[in-house]
Amino acid sequence: MIVAGLGFSSQATASSLRAAFDQARTGQNVDALATVADKESHPALAEFAATAALPLHLITPDDLAGQRTLTCSNRSRATYGTGSVAEASALAAAGPGARLLSPRQISDDRLATCAIAIGGQT
Repeated sequence: MIVAGLGFSSQATASSLRAAFDQARTGQNVDALATVADKESHPALAEFAATAALPLHLITPDDLAGQRTLTCSNRSRATYGTGSVAEASALAAAGPGARLLSPRQISDDRLATCAIAIGGQT
């Protein structure tokens, strides 16, 4: 399974999420989206998930903590215990043995990030 993990600020729009997603997926056929569960009610996430027509996996903060990521945001580290919400969400949702296909990509407005992970078991 190929999962797009999303991280974003409270000011992010569906366009912010789309821009980060489009930069990150670069030709990959993504099977699902994932982000931290406390972002579930964000209107931009609901809009983007609906237009992307992909299932959304909500990851608990505990499942993000300690995920090894390629990049590090001080805010993500302080809030969730991981370097990147996007990378950690993708890895957690893709399952055991998952690996990142690339580090997180940042939308031009800098309000959203997206990283792609592939599951370790096919």
